[in-house]
Amino acid sequence: MDKTTFLTVVKSNKVVEASYMLTLAEQRVLLSCIAQIDSKGELDENCRFEVTAAGVADLVGSDSLSNTYRDLKKATEKLYERSVTIDDPEPDNPQVKQRKTRWISSIDYVPGEGRLVLSFSPGMIPYLSQLSKEFTQYKLKHVARFESVYSIRLYEMLVQWNTVGEREIEVEWLKRQFQVEKKYDRVVDLKKRVIDPAVDEINLHSNFWVKYGQRKSGRTITHFQFQFGLKDKANFTERKRITDDEINRHARPGETKAAVIARLTGTSLDKFAKPGESYEQALQRKKNLEEIRKNLK
Repeated sequence: MDKTTFLTVVKSNKVVEASYMLTLAEQRVLLSCIAQIDSKGELDENCRFEVTAAGVADLVGSDSLSNTYRDLKKATEKLYERSVTIDDPEPDNPQVKQRKTRWISSIDYVPGEGRLVLSFSPGMIPYLSQLSKEFTQYKLKHVARFESVYSIRLYEMLVQWNTVGEREIEVEWLKRQFQVEKKYDRVVDLKKRVIDPAVDEINLHSNFWVKYGQRKSGRTITHFQFQFGLKDKANFTERKRITDDEINRHARPGETKAAVIARLTGTSLDKFAKPGESYEQALQRKKNLEEIRKNLK
């Protein structure tokens, strides 16, 4: 059985909604460590968490260990320099508006065994341990195949509201928390580079389906409105076995990813999917058209 099956990530909602930027490799290192924490138990700065090259390769479904330790070391050293800004870090002390802290405080290198040993910084510990309320949790396997760091961030923000199934997020707030306000000033670029790829990956690789719309103030898009929920278990179990490697290996010239998945799973969407469209988008569009045709009869 996949080793990631039982690994669970648990974070305070303060961290889920914090402002920070990490690369995908840095996120994988961080989540691999967080998944080892007993979120209800005690944690101190002397606790150590091991990350191995083989473990990271297993996490992302790679059979190759070539350069994995080198890449792991590089990502971990970059993570050591990173910080995270948490808004209203102490609800009982409203005078403190923000807290800036590092993620990790130390790294031990064991190159002969292809592993690193990390410690979390004291400033992060309260948001990862002894959590009894206002936290978000999910299985690590549900984000393991994401190729965009924004997919992980958006997925966490949706899981945080999973009992509601809807969430409206202010555009400017999202850009600040993802730290892309200077990179994607225009909403059209934000959607193209951040939101749309994240939605596609969540639909394709995770246990959630998601779709979104937008709210305007005049002609300006001010909010994204997300609807989401757990996928149908039977269909998800069937589709999740298809990896990106399998999709690339079986893809025909000019065939979309959604079309490949549809063909391999034996559905009828292979000729229906449009270029760049995810499986769930194609399926939803087909359902919408069928509903329209039904109403016209």
